[in-house]
Parts: sequence; C-alpha cells; structure tokens
Amino acid sequence: MSLVFEPQVSLKAFNTFGVDVRAQVFAQAHSDADVREALAYCAQQQLPLLVIGGGSNLLLTADIPALVLRMATQGIRILSDDGVQVIVEAEAGEAWHPFVLWTLAQGLSGLENLSLIPGTVGAAPMQNIGAYGVEIKDVFAGLTALDRESGELRDFDLHACRFGYRDSLFKQQPGRWLILRVRFALSRVEHLHLGYGPVSQRLAQLGIAQPNASDVSQAICSIRSEKLPDPAVLGNAGSFFKNPLVPAALVAELKVDYPDLVAYPQADGQMKLAAGWLIERAGWKGFREADAGVHRLQALVLVNYGGATGLQLLNLAQRIQQDIAQRFKVQLEMEPNRY
Repeated sequence: MSLVFEPQVSLKAFNTFGVDVRAQVFAQAHSDADVREALAYCAQQQLPLLVIGGGSNLLLTADIPALVLRMATQGIRILSDDGVQVIVEAEAGEAWHPFVLWTLAQGLSGLENLSLIPGTVGAAPMQNIGAYGVEIKDVFAGLTALDRESGELRDFDLHACRFGYRDSLFKQQPGRWLILRVRFALSRVEHLHLGYGPVSQRLAQLGIAQPNASDVSQAICSIRSEKLPDPAVLGNAGSFFKNPLVPAALVAELKVDYPDLVAYPQADGQMKLAAGWLIERAGWKGFREADAGVHRLQALVLVNYGGATGLQLLNLAQRIQQDIAQRFKVQLEMEPNRY
C-alpha cells in the first residue's frame, strides 16, 4: 500500500504537549518502503522532512512547512537466545512502555527501570533515554538506520552511537539518520538496579523484600504516575530540562548559601545537579501564566493546561533558564526538540 500524503494536518494529537500547529503535509510510515517513498516525495516536491515518533520530546512553536512523517512501524522479534542473554529487536514505531512490558512478559530483564517513559522505540536512542540508574546504552545491542544523504542502510554498534547523557550521534547530526529498528541485549538472569532510594523505598512500602524485574517495573510506574502528569490529561513532555553537569568548585560555592543543594559526583570529576531542585528552590514550582505552567508536583515538568501555544511554553522555559542562571550561575539545557 502506498503512503498516504495528507495536506494541512493538525499535529495536536501527535505531540504530548497537545500544541495545535499544522503540518504542510503529513504521512505515517508502516514499512521501510514507506520511509523511502517519503524521502522520494520530499526530493520531488523540494520539501523538508521532519520525522516524529510518539511526539513526547517535541515543542512545536509554529506550523511546520515540511512533510511530517510519523514512524508507525510495528514488530518485535527475538534474534538470539542462549538461555541467558537474549537479543531482542523492535521496530522504531513500537510504543516504548508496551515494549518494556512485552520484554518482562517474556521473562527478560534489563528495561524495567525505563518503564512508563513515553515515546517510541526509535526515539529512545536519540536521547539515550534513562531513569533510575539505567540508560539505553546499558542494554544496547545495535540499531539499523537509513542514511538520508546516501539512501543506504547502516548498522550501528554501541561505540558508533556516541551515547552521552541524553545525547547521541543521532541528536548531534539532526536530519541525517532515520532510525528504523533497535536491538537490545536483555537477560533471563535478573541483575536489578535498586540504587535509587525512591525505588527501594517504594518496594518496601509494597512489602516486597525480594523483588523481581516486574516488581521493579511496577514500583517505578507507581512513582512516575505520582510525580509526572499523564499527557492524555495534562499536556507535557516529561522532564523539560537536563540535570546540569557543573564543576565541583561551583557546587562548593553554592553549598555555602544552599547547604541542602542536591549534587551527585560524576566519574569525570564534575557534579550533576538536580534541575528540579534548582527550579523549585527558585520558586517556579506550580507557576502558571495563562495556560502555560510548571507542574505543581514536579518542577522539572512544564505543562499545557489546554490552550498554551508552543511559543508561550518556550517563553516560560527561557524565563526559567534566565532566572536559574542569575541565581545559581547554572545554565539549564532544554530536553525537547524545538520546531
């Protein structure tokens, strides 16, 4: 079946902020052939291409003068299984959290700490998504991407992806690589990551002394549901700012005035600050102006109360950045991609 190209489509349903902007042309890819057809269409029409997944990492500030291609490819398969390590491959359009639940149902561990993160499998390596002590790079076994410059397929290993904190080659080279499918190295032997206090505390509250991977997933889902608003109810893109990495000397300086400053030592000698702590301490938690605001329970989350535009949300984010820079000498970096 040929790709269906639709003109002037609202993207409100395709971004978790619920911002109502229009795509000049919109289509949904269900196969590699659809992706190639979209590229050919753009070349023929001299039209830019914007590829989206679940829309959970987007801040749309204006109508998009491009073909917006939503990756809707489906499929999960086990490539190898030696009884301990299992290599699982998923198509880019698979929704992330249902994929995590599928792996757990197969008795596979490794992704449980990444439960309830919005978005799609294909978008996960872009940001090197992470939560509660685990990142994509920790369970990564490879991916296949289409080079939009040459039209060739390329397989990437861990080293080639250049994963960093919420970063990757694919984020560093925007518009070049189109991720088609991702592979994960999971295990039938559980090696649980319980180092983050809230997880072990929640398991204790649930009366679970010897948790399994599914228990950890359920505990994390419970924590995230309390902290983060459901995008279907209140528009948001999850954590809006990265936790900043700063010199240890700045942390020592800040602790003079803020002895309760939250900071985590890093392997390279830097310190990671909790962006949410900085924003809350600056008084932004629960702030609202028209329909753009900061969530009342989690200062790291910007929210759309219904009618906020992308520009209103961007303006709020920039004001927060300026305030944090002035108060703490710390530059906050936005996580969502802006268009």
